[in-house]
Amino acid sequence: MLADSMWSIGELAERAGVTVKTVRFYSDRGLLPEAARSAGGHRRYGPEALDRLRLIRSLRTLDLPVPDVGRVLEREDALGDALEDVLAWQLRELGTRLAALRWREAALHLLRDCSPGERPERLRLLGSVTVPPSTAAPARFWRSWLPARLPARLASAIVEKSIPQPPDDPTPAHVLAFARLHALLAGIPHPGADHCQPAQHRPELGYDLGMLYDGLTEAAALAAPALRAGRSPHEGEALDCFVAAHARARGLRDTPAFRHRLGHQLAADPYIARYWQLHAELSGPEPNLGAAHDWLRAALDTQAPRTVGRLRCCP
Repeated sequence: MLADSMWSIGELAERAGVTVKTVRFYSDRGLLPEAARSAGGHRRYGPEALDRLRLIRSLRTLDLPVPDVGRVLEREDALGDALEDVLAWQLRELGTRLAALRWREAALHLLRDCSPGERPERLRLLGSVTVPPSTAAPARFWRSWLPARLPARLASAIVEKSIPQPPDDPTPAHVLAFARLHALLAGIPHPGADHCQPAQHRPELGYDLGMLYDGLTEAAALAAPALRAGRSPHEGEALDCFVAAHARARGLRDTPAFRHRLGHQLAADPYIARYWQLHAELSGPEPNLGAAHDWLRAALDTQAPRTVGRLRCCP
């Protein structure tokens, strides 16, 4: 390259509209190779350095870290693919940071807008939740609570449906509900222990748990339209599916006597009921599994008077 076609570090900086310090910084990190050295040992750059420097500045304007800029430049022959990979990663990172900022903002509003007497308790609750909050605790709870004999496919599907996701744009009420949910889970001792399990999970009762939970999931889906419409619990396909799941799992038939006994067996667990209430506060109006189960249990209870009457008439 001809000497008069090369620029000093100062000339390159002037043409690019940056400081000499900036050019030296990128040169020292290998992002802007020099074309030659002068007789006095000073750096010299060719015209292609100007285009490369402008590319570096564009990438840095996107707030890409210097190591990522280097990775993009190393694959300059496939610049589009390299840049796409780096940008995808940066967008994920930025999304995480923005979610954390939105959650922190909602938490600050939660504390600012409450009474002085409420602040100590709310501070304690918030201190136990990461920002943005993790769903690891609810996932651990449900994996411990569900019976080990449940097929892995079905268990994974239930856990997925049972974990509330942090809202993208949380309100102070969302922050409080998530904090209370974590506090609730922390207060349940050994969720997998027998005393925390429903009777159907006990091995000695002989339930086919795969058949039971498959049927309960189907029944919840059938009940969802009525829940969305705000309809009161009633007889119908959803309730029949719900009862049939319990009956088939025990190898029994759906009879009035079975429905009567089942109604007495399905006791509500206050911890689980509170969990689903907080889940609803986080997830909005879409019916969750807990709401569907409560609706179906109430629908079964509406049959109790008629069932008892039929039983008394039986010889």
